[in-house]
Amino acid sequence: MKAELLAAFLTLSVVVSAAAPSEDGNGYRSPEMLVVDPDGVHLYVTEVTAGRVAVIDGLEKTVVAEISVPGTPRGLALDGKAGMLYVTCARAGTPRGCVAVVNTARRKVVRTFAAGHSPCAPVLSPDGKRLYLCDRFANAVALFDAASGKERARIRAFREPVACALTPDGKQLFVANLLPDGAADADSVAAEVTVIDAPAFEITGYVSLPNGSTELRGICASPDGRHVFVTHILARYHMPTTQLERGWMNTNALSIIDAAGELINTVMLDDVDLGAANPFGVVCTPDGHEIVVAHSGSHVLSFIDAPGLVRKLADLDEADVDDVPNDLTFILGLRRRVALPGRGPRGVAALGKRVFVAEYFSDSIGVVEHRDGADREPARTKSIVQSIPLGPKKLPLTAQRRGEMLFHDATICFQEWQSCSSCHPDGRADGLNWDLLNDGFGNPKNTKSMLLAHRTPPAMAMGARGDAEAAVRAGLRHILFTVRPEEEAAAIDVYLTALKPVPSPYLDAQGGLSASALRGREIFVTSGCARCHSGNLFTDLEGYDLKMTAGMDAGSKMDCPTLIEVWRTAPYLFDGRAATMDAVLTDHNLDDCHGRTQILTPEELQDLTTYVLSL
Repeated sequence: MKAELLAAFLTLSVVVSAAAPSEDGNGYRSPEMLVVDPDGVHLYVTEVTAGRVAVIDGLEKTVVAEISVPGTPRGLALDGKAGMLYVTCARAGTPRGCVAVVNTARRKVVRTFAAGHSPCAPVLSPDGKRLYLCDRFANAVALFDAASGKERARIRAFREPVACALTPDGKQLFVANLLPDGAADADSVAAEVTVIDAPAFEITGYVSLPNGSTELRGICASPDGRHVFVTHILARYHMPTTQLERGWMNTNALSIIDAAGELINTVMLDDVDLGAANPFGVVCTPDGHEIVVAHSGSHVLSFIDAPGLVRKLADLDEADVDDVPNDLTFILGLRRRVALPGRGPRGVAALGKRVFVAEYFSDSIGVVEHRDGADREPARTKSIVQSIPLGPKKLPLTAQRRGEMLFHDATICFQEWQSCSSCHPDGRADGLNWDLLNDGFGNPKNTKSMLLAHRTPPAMAMGARGDAEAAVRAGLRHILFTVRPEEEAAAIDVYLTALKPVPSPYLDAQGGLSASALRGREIFVTSGCARCHSGNLFTDLEGYDLKMTAGMDAGSKMDCPTLIEVWRTAPYLFDGRAATMDAVLTDHNLDDCHGRTQILTPEELQDLTTYVLSL
């Protein structure tokens, strides 16, 4: 039993939020991450909007304590033997995060240490001496000495690393990167998994996922260390957005990687006529029999026969391997869905015959427990499903909270294939080009961030919608293929309007402009960039012919976007052709449409880029 508990501890999935936390307070807790003590007695849960970690008695299924932490808790790593819980925290309004160390016996934060810009997804080495974590917006993975809190090293991962899985032997660290990194008009656009030699702390490779892979949210290693499983969306962005049947726009996927860091294959988690939207946390049960995936958009758990899935993939004929990512029946008979009592499942953990899942929008923890003596095959296993409330009473929904929930809810979509957040993770952009039909057919455009969209009309790349309110309602009708009450669209407006920008990782430790950015600010004005990107929102709300369009878009004007949080929304320009801001100002500014940059020296260009990315 002890070995089983330890395996559960080592293979817990580590995930990061699909949304910016609700900022209206109102007592919401918003559970997101959770970890089980190896003794099986206590469960620790991050409460994102409350700024606390809840302690739950796993046997009595009641909350026994809530521990305040110095920021928004984004991840947990537990050293059960030493009685220490490591909580990664973001600090609102600052570009610096921290790790809070909680003594689990005293249920108190005993120390904190700085941990980069946006720490999340902490993982401890088996001996408890090393702490690995993702620094999401710094695009890095950092190594800390767990005892002293001293940073030992950091390496660049890919783009927005948000989840980690350490193999049980502690030798390999697999890192899930949220978004694709590169131009959106390339032949293949996909996020990747970074593979790190953990003891040497060196990158040994990258796992390329199928074209269209984005929003990697959860990752875990099997108890035997032979496989790694990662959840993500598999977007069919090459298709015009004319329908949803059979996952025409977005499908929801699980990729299987072997211990050597090679992709075995990617399987669909959807059914033929029912999506399994927004896969998030993933965990293997301690006995290795099942893979459990939380679907945050469809409010269900998938229980997948792990040995059966591995066998089926191994038995494929070579000619059939390429068909698997398009086969909505591949896991038929290997997977069962379990509907949850709560809404918005995210982090998930397994211990013995019990699976725990954080139900973000219900302020509760879902518990799925196998009946004693039940057949272990997923298609026939019976389960008891319960819910543990985190608060004394259910709180009424404010308009903002309701809008946040609807934005992430795929059950309002035709056949539950996707939610608004499927293309707008965190309300931002997925890094892909989509051929929406509001500006014609066959002219894909880069996904735009929703941050400040309601304050910077018109909406869409060519201003096809007069404002963000019109775009929200059109999105419900033409992207989710649904007709919803007006009050739901209005609530989504409230949520999106409340989104706040994250401080740029290019700012200095005090949150101010660096010396390079200060020089760049002057160049921004003298080179003419400020003529169009003017005012507090850095846009004049006008459209301009950038001399870059062709075909049916030739000569069309493109909306001047805000530059607030532009550091986060690559690739750039209306069709995502510029992978970096430097490319915008050089390779794609030969006519000086984005300011007079052709006469700038390399040093001046660097300063200008630094300033823009600091906004």
